[in-house]
Amino acid sequence: MLIVADENIPLLDSFFGDIGNIRRVSGRTMSPEDVNDADILLVRSVTRVNEALLKDSRVRYVGTSTIGTDHVDQAWLKSRGIAFSAAPGCNANSVAEYVLSVLSLYAEKRGLDDWETLSVGIVGAGNVGSELARKLDKLDFTVRLCDPPRADQEENSEQVFCSLDEALECDVVTLHTPLTKESPHATFHMLDAARLDRLTAGQLLINTSRGEVIDSVALQERLDGANAPTVVLDVWEQEPRINPQLLDRVWLATPHIAGYSLEGKVQGTEMIYQSLCRFLGLPVRKKAGQFLPEPALSKLSFTSAAEEMGAGNIAMRSCYDPRKDDARLRLTMELPPEERGSAFDRLRKNYPVRREFSSVKIQLKGTSKSLQDTFRALGFKLKI
Repeated sequence: MLIVADENIPLLDSFFGDIGNIRRVSGRTMSPEDVNDADILLVRSVTRVNEALLKDSRVRYVGTSTIGTDHVDQAWLKSRGIAFSAAPGCNANSVAEYVLSVLSLYAEKRGLDDWETLSVGIVGAGNVGSELARKLDKLDFTVRLCDPPRADQEENSEQVFCSLDEALECDVVTLHTPLTKESPHATFHMLDAARLDRLTAGQLLINTSRGEVIDSVALQERLDGANAPTVVLDVWEQEPRINPQLLDRVWLATPHIAGYSLEGKVQGTEMIYQSLCRFLGLPVRKKAGQFLPEPALSKLSFTSAAEEMGAGNIAMRSCYDPRKDDARLRLTMELPPEERGSAFDRLRKNYPVRREFSSVKIQLKGTSKSLQDTFRALGFKLKI
């Protein structure tokens, strides 16, 4: 059995080596010739999986180790009897931690002593948005959830959803929607010129979903105008050849890596491994925990002198500081234009190991219950 896989999927040999022979290829440039003789195809979000790719192949199972599926023509796969599976929620915690790290930097930028005074509008309450909302609720933020499809389907639910306009009134607006074009609540260019004009200098806009959710031409014009909001982009239209002028105008810019914690990536591999085992009728023998290495940072200690927000910032940024990814991406804009796209992809392919907060044990000596609760809400392990 031949398995063709995106070379950037981690632990391919560990999970799939005893199922079949593995051929690693570039996900961005994957061609029909690469997959023609494959039985199994494993991809990430950079590969368009459709008739053009698979028409003459013998592929009978496709797995994407990502939460998004807009790069896969599921209707065509179904019409050909090709099984398909994604990894919903695999990197939800990673993206939530990215947003929390951004929020800590933004609160510092605004000179806020208590970051929970910020109201947060979460647009898209799927796996990622819901996980972020859960963490923010524990941290005592004011949260508004916007998810029109869920609001329509869950009219009798206890969960209260707000409108997009209401979410756009919050201090922070963070986008976690899939990319859709044909649905009643299509998200393609959901934030158009009119909605972007409503955002002001006192607001922060974060996009970690899909670049096309925001009209990037309108966003650039808005950022060139008066009273413009602060913007953080992890996803971009026309990836990997992103607009250098737009990058120059945003506060933080990262190369589509919000969900790139090691735990998130490995969980994505584990989920498609489990699905493939079910498809082939094989026992599921492996788990992600078997393969996670010891983290480089395993413990931090704080005493009774620790200030709550300061201690939280130190711990979060010890695990992840978005400014490092921002600096790396901005350096690629110094390259000749024809080299920037491949440089963007190299940042993702060669992304340094990033561990989630749960990989670090926090030792607290004589600290307040409030500080303990903060660390628990952030997801750190505690030793008291």
